[in-house]
Amino acid sequence: MKIIAIIASPHGMKGNTGRLLDEVVAGARTAGATLEIVSLAGTTMQPCIACNACHVTGICPLPDNFEAIKSQLLGADGFILASPNYIFSVSAQLKILFDRLNGLIHCQSLAGKYGAVVETSGSGEDEEVLIYMQRFINSLGAQAVGKIGSGMAGIRTFPEEEALFTRARSLGAELVSAIRTKRHYPEQATTLATFGARMEGLVTMMQASWPFERDLWERKKLAEEE
Repeated sequence: MKIIAIIASPHGMKGNTGRLLDEVVAGARTAGATLEIVSLAGTTMQPCIACNACHVTGICPLPDNFEAIKSQLLGADGFILASPNYIFSVSAQLKILFDRLNGLIHCQSLAGKYGAVVETSGSGEDEEVLIYMQRFINSLGAQAVGKIGSGMAGIRTFPEEEALFTRARSLGAELVSAIRTKRHYPEQATTLATFGARMEGLVTMMQASWPFERDLWERKKLAEEE
C-alpha cells in the first residue's frame, strides 16, 4: 500500500505543519503503509495559465514538477494534504497545485482513493481550512477519511501536544485501514455523486474543446457497461 503525503509549507518538513504531519505519517507507517513525502517547497510549480492544453492532450506543457506529482497521486492508494493556514486558506503553494489538478477534478480521476488533511495555524480558526481541504479531496472523486489541525504553542510545539499527536497517529492508521478495507463513507456519497455528475456534464458541454477528457469519460462509461 502506497500513500503520498504532500506538504505545502514553505518550511517543508521543518515547520509546524511538518511536525504535525510527522505524527500522521508515523501512524500510517506503523499500520503498514509505504509513505512518500513530497514537499512543494522543494519543487518548481508554476500557476495555471489556462492554456487549455491539458484538456486536449491530458498533459500540462509547463516545464515544472507538476506532471511528476500528478503521476504520484494517480499511482498511490491514498494521499495526505498538509498545509499551514495562511489568511484563512491553504498556502499559495498548495492552491497552485489545486488549480493545476483541474483535469483530475473534471475526470474524477481519484475515485476509489482515500485522503486525509493536516493543517496548522498561528492562532486558530483551523476548521474553515480543514473543511476546504476535505472538500478538495471529494472534488477529485476520493473519499475523505479525516482531518487534524491545531494552532501553535511555539515553534514546532502545540497546545495539549500529547493528545494532539495521539490523534494524528490515529488519523494515519485510519487512512491505512480505510484503504485496506475499501471503506465507504455514506455521508459523502451524495456529495460525490452530485459533483461527479456535474463534472461529467461540464465535460460533455465542452467536449469539442476538451477531447482528452471527453474520451476518458466515454471509456469510463464503456467500462461500467461491461
